[in-house]
Amino acid sequence: MDVLEAIAARRSVRKFKKEAVGKDKIETLLDAAMHAPSAVNSRPWEFYCSDKAEVKAAIMTAHPASKILETASWAIVVCARPEWQPKHNYWQQDCAAAVENILLAAAGTGLGACWCGCYPSQPRTDEVAKAIGCTGIPVAVVAVGVPDEAPAAKGFYDPARVHFI
Repeated sequence: MDVLEAIAARRSVRKFKKEAVGKDKIETLLDAAMHAPSAVNSRPWEFYCSDKAEVKAAIMTAHPASKILETASWAIVVCARPEWQPKHNYWQQDCAAAVENILLAAAGTGLGACWCGCYPSQPRTDEVAKAIGCTGIPVAVVAVGVPDEAPAAKGFYDPARVHFI
């Protein structure tokens, strides 16, 4: 699947099959994440990944909108480290680009994924950080697994929102 096909195929998957996803596939997604652009190549991110039920349960308690982790094989928490980008303040965009790369890589490899935002919602951000032992700022929880649904496409090209100037 090429990148344009992956973009068109990407969906927010919220139901997953009870099938294990190997750590090697998660590392493929993380490799894609770490290829995201970042200001001055500062790469202000860390990734906390778990397939353990107790860790996913702690995240779900901290982040009620992440209940989809009940069926997901993995939770990937993308955490920002703003101090690694001291002269710039683009870590939010940089981490968002990393999350999007995870989502596209998941679609491109036949996995399902869903982005559950953390930052800047409080106390959600602090609670997720406590749940996973993160000293950075949780930007997003990404649920990953083998999809058990095929959501309809919601995105489309809308020429009314394009202004060639």
